[in-house]
Amino acid sequence: MMVSARKVLISAVVALGLSFPACLTAADKHGPHWAYEGEHGPEHWGHVSKEFQACSEGKTQSPIDLSNAAPEALPKIEFRYDSSRLNIVNNGHTVQVNYDGGSSIAVDGSEYKLVQFHFHTPSEHTVDGKSYGNEMHLVHKNDKGQLAVVGVLVEEGDENKAYSTIWSNLPAKAGEERSVEASINAGELIPSESGYFTYAGSLTTPPCSESVKWIVLKSPVQMSAAQIKEIRDIMNKNNRPVQPLNERVLKVSQ
Repeated sequence: MMVSARKVLISAVVALGLSFPACLTAADKHGPHWAYEGEHGPEHWGHVSKEFQACSEGKTQSPIDLSNAAPEALPKIEFRYDSSRLNIVNNGHTVQVNYDGGSSIAVDGSEYKLVQFHFHTPSEHTVDGKSYGNEMHLVHKNDKGQLAVVGVLVEEGDENKAYSTIWSNLPAKAGEERSVEASINAGELIPSESGYFTYAGSLTTPPCSESVKWIVLKSPVQMSAAQIKEIRDIMNKNNRPVQPLNERVLKVSQ
């Protein structure tokens, strides 16, 4: 039997940390256990709980391989990012920065407020089969509760000083939170070029809820091998494998 939409929405909120900055407490103590390896790994998520059925039964799942995209004159994304205090948590699944209010993106005539961003190592999306060293997901929500996630691919290269404040405060243990007297600006963490891929997808973590607007920026940013290793040593491998595109259309800005 399918769970109610309300129950799925609550599960999605917990998974994304939208209401619980320390979502290790909310999700792991009161929700089904899931992981990235073993008997609770991605191939088993859909069977861990009825709340996670979309992980195995959904037809618009994320991430995907970004290939054979249809070029289109897509609307420009307007990034309206202000500074935030550094509120960072290791929730047991990722390192997540919970962002202060007041920042947003505008696309397709709708405004989505930036709630948090987090990291997956290696990347979850691939481009023509190529995986990247890391991927940042900036999670936004509009007034209707709809989600838009901006993905930023991270390739190995030069040290990225824009991330230095975050990296010097990475919480090493699950459940560890830090609120630091330091200012960050998400606008400094993304590439200057605004071309992007877009498609209809899902959360990449349980409950894998669908109807998520995905915007993956075409241009990657760079991090040094040491920076990529530092977060990988904390989180290990925390990426979901790519999912079938099925009948969806992947678009790319011209």
